[in-house]
Amino acid sequence: MDRTWTTYSDTKHDGPSSAAQVQLKRKVQLLLLSNEVVGRCRRLGATTNLHTPTRSRTKLINPSRDTRASEATTRNRSRSLSSSGRVSGDPDRHHRAMAAAAPTVTKSPPALVPPAGPTPGGSLPLSSIDKTAAVRVSVDFIQVFPSSSSESAAASVAAMREGFAKALVHYYPVSGRIAEPVPGEPEIDCTGEGVWFVEAEASCSLEEARNLERPLCIPKEELLPRPPPEVRVEDTVLLAQITKFTCGGFAVGICFSHLVFDGQGAAQFLKTVGEMARGLPEPSLKPIWARDAIPNPPKPPLGPPPSFTAFNFEKSVVEISLDSIKHVKDQVASETNQKCSTFDVVTAMMFKCRTLAIDFAPDTDVRLGFAASTRHLLNNVLPSVDGYYGNCVYPGGLTKTSQEVKDASLVEIVTAIREAKNVISTQFLDWMSGGAKENHYNVSLDYGTLVVTDWSHVGFNEVDYGFGEPSYVFTLNDDVNIVPSVVYLKPPKPKQGIRLVLQCVEPQHSKVFGEELQKLA
Repeated sequence: MDRTWTTYSDTKHDGPSSAAQVQLKRKVQLLLLSNEVVGRCRRLGATTNLHTPTRSRTKLINPSRDTRASEATTRNRSRSLSSSGRVSGDPDRHHRAMAAAAPTVTKSPPALVPPAGPTPGGSLPLSSIDKTAAVRVSVDFIQVFPSSSSESAAASVAAMREGFAKALVHYYPVSGRIAEPVPGEPEIDCTGEGVWFVEAEASCSLEEARNLERPLCIPKEELLPRPPPEVRVEDTVLLAQITKFTCGGFAVGICFSHLVFDGQGAAQFLKTVGEMARGLPEPSLKPIWARDAIPNPPKPPLGPPPSFTAFNFEKSVVEISLDSIKHVKDQVASETNQKCSTFDVVTAMMFKCRTLAIDFAPDTDVRLGFAASTRHLLNNVLPSVDGYYGNCVYPGGLTKTSQEVKDASLVEIVTAIREAKNVISTQFLDWMSGGAKENHYNVSLDYGTLVVTDWSHVGFNEVDYGFGEPSYVFTLNDDVNIVPSVVYLKPPKPKQGIRLVLQCVEPQHSKVFGEELQKLA
């Protein structure tokens, strides 16, 4: 049976003005480096607005047709549509549907949660990797927790607040502020002020909010923490918001500074918050700052600033089953006698399908970008890599002609990705020693580039604040439309496999892209 490849499209944005280019460049670097992956060489990339997938028919799960409008339209519409796209004939049901279509969120004013005990003062330096890789941007994401606790909502929120206070004693730099006494040299001012914490209540259940599947029926701004107007979010290290739903479930919105954490480091801190909230006396993993232990090599030339083109990306979600991934892994093992990772397989699928769909001229260069964890390369530099929560990422990727990618088998593309990953260790050590001749943090900003990121192993899905682990975690840094990108997530429990959040093709290529993905299922 034919299946429909359906996307959720945003309105096309105008190209960035010159005044906006610096901020856009920062966001692009965030695309490549914002989300750290556990493991020797798992990789990263970018996030998007989403369209919601439905039931699986085969190995590849595709989104079904959805008549819902964009998030902005959803917030303003005056009537609710049933799953068939028609208004229910039951007036009472229609009234209830109308109420459910426009849930409201009531927020308390942001309040500081200071450390539960005394903490050191002074200033702390950031590492050369922090300052090179991360730039001064924030990462937003949501953790969704279904109702699973007999404890009252008020008690759960109080325990979480206490968890932050106790965790900040061990992670005292997080309770400080980002300062920049010398331009280009940010540092942490250990003020001990604490983190901004927001309590909120939604007027609906998680189910009525479609379990926060995208497009969101609650504006994302209502789910994310922000400080008071007089406080710059760029100066904060981390903010948190817990939103209570009528069903007893929660959504926890986190905003953290990529200057201070990578994804794995932020997850480490939040796991400690959970441990403290659950009553543990000490963190299971002792935090390590040690940013000054990392060498500060000479910076390679930045090169000319990139040019910008705003693309009209279509945004969608698909899910790839474990069976589909295993099938390719078995092929790789059979033909090469080597193992490969889920990242390798899924990334090869994305790279090949997108190249086939766009059908560049044969000699056109197409690029794949990702980033790797380098923690294992810092064993001789840091007192201990266990507990270190700063940035430990380095960019990698590969460049091929369009024809080479079209002609290659998935096994051959997987092999090329593995080879690119293996080179990163040498490149990173060369960079650390000051021998790098080019700046690998630069990203080509054109339609021939695909940037991918893997959030499925970062650690945010394993955080427990006292009411169980989240059923789903998703990013909200989705306002960059100048680099084609894919982010890999764990699908909502109890599903298995990989959820792909796609923002990588324009409308004229979307249908063929979906068809090519289906062929590989």
